[in-house]
Amino acid sequence: MNLRFFQLLLFCLAPCLAMSPLSSNARPLTPASDTEVVQTLPTDNTTRRAERAQRQALARSPRAPVLAVAAAESYLNLARAQGDARAAGLALGALQTWEGAAQVPTEVLVTRATVAQYLHDFSGAEAMLKRAVQQQVNHPQAWLTLATVQRVGGHYAASDASCEGVLRSGQRLHGLACLAENQSLRGEQDAARAQFQQLLQTPRLPSGTQQWLLTSVAEPEARAGRPDAARAAWLQAVALGASGYTLDGYLDFLLDQGEPKAVLALLTPKVESPGDAALLRLAIAGKQTADPRAVGWRTEMAARIEASRVRPGGAATHAREQARFALDVLNHPGEALALARENLKLQREPVDLGLLARTAAAQTKPAERARAEAEFKQWR
Repeated sequence: MNLRFFQLLLFCLAPCLAMSPLSSNARPLTPASDTEVVQTLPTDNTTRRAERAQRQALARSPRAPVLAVAAAESYLNLARAQGDARAAGLALGALQTWEGAAQVPTEVLVTRATVAQYLHDFSGAEAMLKRAVQQQVNHPQAWLTLATVQRVGGHYAASDASCEGVLRSGQRLHGLACLAENQSLRGEQDAARAQFQQLLQTPRLPSGTQQWLLTSVAEPEARAGRPDAARAAWLQAVALGASGYTLDGYLDFLLDQGEPKAVLALLTPKVESPGDAALLRLAIAGKQTADPRAVGWRTEMAARIEASRVRPGGAATHAREQARFALDVLNHPGEALALARENLKLQREPVDLGLLARTAAAQTKPAERARAEAEFKQWR
């Protein structure tokens, strides 16, 4: 596999990969139990010096695509690692030289699209990625990220076509895995499982690709009602590096399994300065366990949500997280239902449909519950 492609793939495949550059080279770790701490965010001086040097180089040459893309990747990796979207704004700032430009380098387009995807601007991301593959038809990470964006929107046929673009670009493993993800979402679980297991047998598979495949196994196994198989895949994935998406997915699995104490134990390193993603899960698990810190987590999460609402598009782009907070922490089912509906305008993954179903079931007025349940059946 081309080294540069793999490095860019780790960056561009969010949310499927969302790898932190500081965790991708970590020594593999197998947790002994669900409560073993698997991640502590690094804050060493070496990292800060490298980031400062990168910013200074970009300031001297703001129109250098390689420097701008590297800076944007660094900022977005930070946003992913900390679960905090504010660093994504810095990533956009690193690429602002090409804002509105008629000619934009392909790598800049792909990176801008990846940041837009992180911020849930899926239509903007899709437009930039389509432009990127027009400029460079055999650009595998552009096709793969486009397939992911289309999948999030529930457009599986379009996503399949983009997966085929990955195959035509010479990346067979990632193209086949891309198609298998769509199979699993269509309910073709046995075929998808067989494909993922076959791909996991590939010799000398990079750890980041292993993690992506294992995560792709874990999620549909949980949806299919196979929690033991899902847990085994999650533990293997987390052992390869607790990236933001992988760790968040595992924490949500534990919450679904009724194990909030395990969630609190895993998030212990983040309690002092949690990112948004960690804070949401702390607030949920804290309420479920009656942890004395839960009130503080709830207050802080509410303040962050309020701050996000004053930013352009903030209320819509994070509707999923806001709906979960309203339902699982505040016990405001009406507000949660409105947010779940808003969220479905942007993304239609199984977790989003599941959120609509949960908010529908929580409605106290029979008429509203019946209407919401009908909406859920329509979306399905």
